[in-house]
Amino acid sequence: MKLYYSIKEVAQMFGLNQSTLRFWESEFEEIAPQKNDKGTRFYLQEDIDQIRLVYYLLKVRKLTIAGARQKLKDNKDDTINKEDIYNRLEQIRKELHLLINAVDDYENK
Repeated sequence: MKLYYSIKEVAQMFGLNQSTLRFWESEFEEIAPQKNDKGTRFYLQEDIDQIRLVYYLLKVRKLTIAGARQKLKDNKDDTINKEDIYNRLEQIRKELHLLINAVDDYENK
């Protein structure tokens, strides 16, 4: 696992534009990547975890920026738990689809 990730790598992880990450950085104090003298951003795993949480609130839960900020302010731990459950369920769904496809392939032979 890498220690630092570029904004390009992080944007690709989430299927976002780099400009979206820069915007979220301006809107959410939780997202604060390190910058060098030239302003190049370097994301640690902790930064990526914060982005994942904001992504969950904005893209999955469909909250507004203000709503997401409020969720993080009011009960961040509960939001983290719900996001974790969501990610686990998504992983189970993917595994089930793989199993269904494997069974279908086996039956079609």
